Amino acid sequence: MAHLHTTFLAIAALVAPVWASAQSQIVTTPNTELIVNATPGNPLQFVYYGTKLCPADEQTVISAGDAKIERFESQRLMNAYPAFGLEATSDVAVACKHMDGNLTLDLIVNGASKESSSNYTVTRISLKDRVYPFFVDVCYKAYNNVDIIETWTEIRHQEKKAIELTQFASAYMPIRRGEVWYTSFTGSWGNEANMVEEPLLPGTKVVSNRDGVRNSHTAHSEVMFSLDGKPQELTGRVIGAALCYGGNYKLRVETGDTEYHKFFIGMNEDYSHYTLAPNELFVTPSVAFSYSNEGKSGVSRNFHSWGREYKIAHGKQLRKVLLNSWEGVYFDINQAGMDQMMNDIASMGGELFVMDDGWFGDKYPRKDDCSSLGDWVVDKNKLPNGIEGLLADAKKHGIKFGIWFEPEMANTVSELYEAHPDWVIKAPKRDLVLGRGGTQVVLDLSNPKVQDFIFKLIDDFLTKYPETDYIKWDANMSIMNYGSQYLPMDKQSHLYIEYHRGFTKVMERIRAKYPDITIQACASGGGRANYGILPYFDEFWVSDDTDALQRVYMQWGTSMFFPAVAMASHISASPNHNTHRVVSLKYRTDVAMSGRLGMEIQPKNMTDDEKDFCRKAIAQYKEIRPIVQQGDIYRLLSPYDKKGAASLMYVTPDKSNAVFYWWKTETFMNQHLPRVLMAGLDPDKQYKVTELNRIDKEPLPFEGMSFSGKYLMEVGLELPYTHNVDWQLQSSWSSRVLLLQ
Repeated sequence: MAHLHTTFLAIAALVAPVWASAQSQIVTTPNTELIVNATPGNPLQFVYYGTKLCPADEQTVISAGDAKIERFESQRLMNAYPAFGLEATSDVAVACKHMDGNLTLDLIVNGASKESSSNYTVTRISLKDRVYPFFVDVCYKAYNNVDIIETWTEIRHQEKKAIELTQFASAYMPIRRGEVWYTSFTGSWGNEANMVEEPLLPGTKVVSNRDGVRNSHTAHSEVMFSLDGKPQELTGRVIGAALCYGGNYKLRVETGDTEYHKFFIGMNEDYSHYTLAPNELFVTPSVAFSYSNEGKSGVSRNFHSWGREYKIAHGKQLRKVLLNSWEGVYFDINQAGMDQMMNDIASMGGELFVMDDGWFGDKYPRKDDCSSLGDWVVDKNKLPNGIEGLLADAKKHGIKFGIWFEPEMANTVSELYEAHPDWVIKAPKRDLVLGRGGTQVVLDLSNPKVQDFIFKLIDDFLTKYPETDYIKWDANMSIMNYGSQYLPMDKQSHLYIEYHRGFTKVMERIRAKYPDITIQACASGGGRANYGILPYFDEFWVSDDTDALQRVYMQWGTSMFFPAVAMASHISASPNHNTHRVVSLKYRTDVAMSGRLGMEIQPKNMTDDEKDFCRKAIAQYKEIRPIVQQGDIYRLLSPYDKKGAASLMYVTPDKSNAVFYWWKTETFMNQHLPRVLMAGLDPDKQYKVTELNRIDKEPLPFEGMSFSGKYLMEVGLELPYTHNVDWQLQSSWSSRVLLLQ
């Protein structure tokens, strides 16, 4: 049993005589596996999740036990989907109120099956209550070419009347206590995805969301567990978990007097108790789990590969370099101004121009954020030649055209609201609570008429203007006044769930008819960075804060689960519109080039030298774009470690090429920064080093030289702390981008 030290679950909690004849289900990926015991008539028991075992160890793990622990205690701790009633002293995954008022469940295995395709295998384990006709299918989807296992549940019943679901987590996992650390993400508007790392201590840790529309501003539904102490990027055993859901969520870790941290993850049941009719199927969103013994970056690489191939729209395609008009002109849209911006981005090598907010409204022209949402007609005073004129200008400049919508929202100052006040989310018998601009409201997507309206909006636009290449889809308000004018009063608690069911229906219809359109998920910035919505979106806007220094931190946290191909990162003006920080153009560019490169600036305010710099940078980005957007990430020096710098790199899967990024994050006199060692390279390959976006008077000493991968990973390169430029061009924020070929 020497091999068992590599696992993270203590199998000693199981009793050998109980499981010697158990019917185990082994769920495998290329390098990991999950084992549950699914003996008919017994509770479903969690046995193991971690590195892939040899057959002999699998059998040992399945039959392992400890006579000191009673059978009931082992079952209670290791139940793979604990239900309330006979587990009333601890937290549970599922609970309900039966039609007769009984609050208890006692779920046992009723059968198991497997279904395979070329890409994955689904293991389905059917549970039933011992007394009531209440059924739960626990499903595991294991991918054949990436180390991800998705799990979810499907709940139904055959009682004579409806029952009330009061708790419905997607997954539960016991994690053996030890020196376990927890990585989560917190923040706010303009300050998203701040990484927080802390040891798991006794008590209850809860991460939740109740926004209703967006779910990744103040927290994320993705977490990591580092099993060997303080989290490391390149070493150590780590579990990652990501809830694939765009709505409200709750993640709970309960650490009591047992040997296990008990991790529950799923939809937030607060104010969402669900009335489940007989034979109605309630499907919880999937949770993706990944395990790696190569640290947090190892888990990230697994999620990135899976995301690009299976979860992000067009995730294997390279993204265009674009200019978005928002920070350049805000609401000041006009035909000549858009033409000028198109000409400028085309001259710098850009491939796409996106016209942001401010282009629409007839009776109520959109001049600020106080009116017009819902009235998606062109403001002819601003755009006398209409969308046709903009498309003609884009074609003239040899670029593509994109446009901004906020389809889920309206203003009370709009023709839409005047015609359909019953379409907005509003608490029964209460006055409206208004959002952005003092007039914004949320459309009720539980209402099929609203779903049809939103689909028709996009459908009509793309039918009329099929040359449109890109849609920026925004969502700038939470559900602030809880209630539906469409749902009956006895189902008001369904609002949060039905909103996202309606949203999914709309997006499925759009993608079915327009599979090739590029759609960005913007939600007051980074409010929709999650795998629940990414099957319908190509990328997300990381944050409305484009300050390059703060973006280092936010993009670092975001990269824990999401690949660069989905992370929109733009070069903006200096001083920055949000923080007013003055940062050099090189630094702003070097940061933006670590994601999907774009620009968020008014080019006519740039000097000729600045435009020339961006022209060269865009050309260089196009060369490294396949490496950045499709490569494997290795994070090297975290900005959260406060060592004065941050560094990461992307490496092609065949390890033939790589891009290395280094950004200074602090500046002090007589400063001493760590020398960064690279990772992910082939130790036997020789790599030629070329600096990109160079501004120094002289090349770096190692420019054009070749080093072995072993040298770069064990010795590294010495980077100057500052740039060798004229005095007036000096900046606190030095940075380097190196191409390794």
